[in-house]
Amino acid sequence: MIDLGSVRRAVRKRAHPRKAEVLRRFFKTGPGEYAEGDRFLGLTVPVVRELVREFRRAPLPTVRGLVASDIHEERLLGLLLLVERYRGGSPREREAIYRTYLRSFRHINNWDLVDATAEHIVGAHLANRDPAPLRRWARSNHLWTRRIAIVSTFHGIRRNRFSPTLGIAQILLRDPHDLIHKAVGWMLREVGKRDGAALERFLRKHFRDMPRTMLRYAIERLPERRRRAYLEGTV
Repeated sequence: MIDLGSVRRAVRKRAHPRKAEVLRRFFKTGPGEYAEGDRFLGLTVPVVRELVREFRRAPLPTVRGLVASDIHEERLLGLLLLVERYRGGSPREREAIYRTYLRSFRHINNWDLVDATAEHIVGAHLANRDPAPLRRWARSNHLWTRRIAIVSTFHGIRRNRFSPTLGIAQILLRDPHDLIHKAVGWMLREVGKRDGAALERFLRKHFRDMPRTMLRYAIERLPERRRRAYLEGTV
């Protein structure tokens, strides 16, 4: 049996104080920043993924304990273990993992945690279901819940299903936070990589309402002349 204590000991063996300080600055943990007070041990993502392989058979209670940790890398490890369990799970197991993920929203509290997991659990689970939860989360007062809403749609984008992304993007057009502007622009850019006409239809309708960062991310792959036309408002 792989218990929480044994996983935590393995995590701490790989701690790197100097890298931890760099990560604290990179992930904005200072006073008033979006990840104020978050704690890091200094594990890189490749190291965390090594631990995922080592502890892929950890039972769900152990994984839940990691997700609820106050250590950032332990939360990432737990969430990536949920992704692995979801991919290999039965329909019943997937439902349980999806519910665990939803109950863990308050612990999924930085962009890397969202971006590495939301599409693989939420996006996959809602692929053939009503996307109403995404619309509800896009209107949340919680920054990371809103980011989960848009990034989850990446699962559909990869399968050439764009309507959920475009619908959530429209809800988030006037979002106040830069991290949402970047996420929405990123997802719109991914739509455009697969269907340029779909992206342009959305842009022609909404580009004047989009925050500048969102627009710049969305048009990044367009030809220079087209990008300039959107930025100058001469479309």
